[in-house]
Order: sequence, then C-alpha cells, then structure tokens
Amino acid sequence: MPKLKTKRAAAKRFKVTGTGKLKRNKAYRRHILTKKSAKTKRNLRKATTVDSANEKVMKKVLPYL
Repeated sequence: MPKLKTKRAAAKRFKVTGTGKLKRNKAYRRHILTKKSAKTKRNLRKATTVDSANEKVMKKVLPYL
C-alpha cells in the first residue's frame, strides 16, 4: 500500500477534537458585515463540528489527522 496524500487545503481548515470529531469555522464572516447584526457576527465567531453526513468524506481526505 502506498502512502496516502493529505489534501492540504482541508488540513488547513479542519482540526480534530479529543473525541475524534472534526472542528471547523463557520462561513459568512468575510465581507458584507454591515447588514449583519452584532448577535449574528458574534455567533459566527464560534467554531462548530462537521456534520455527520460529511465527516466520513473529510476523514478520507485527511488520513493522518
């Protein structure tokens, strides 16, 4: 079996928690922030976990994470 290559773009965006789940940042916080409320922007700061539907694919893309 050859070594598997990690997708570097994904490796920069995801971290693994202690329980093995994938942690990611939320979208929609890059630009056009004037029309978003302070509450919305505050909630977008927090990291969240990857959805279970996508987690299997992401673990395949990140074999050594």
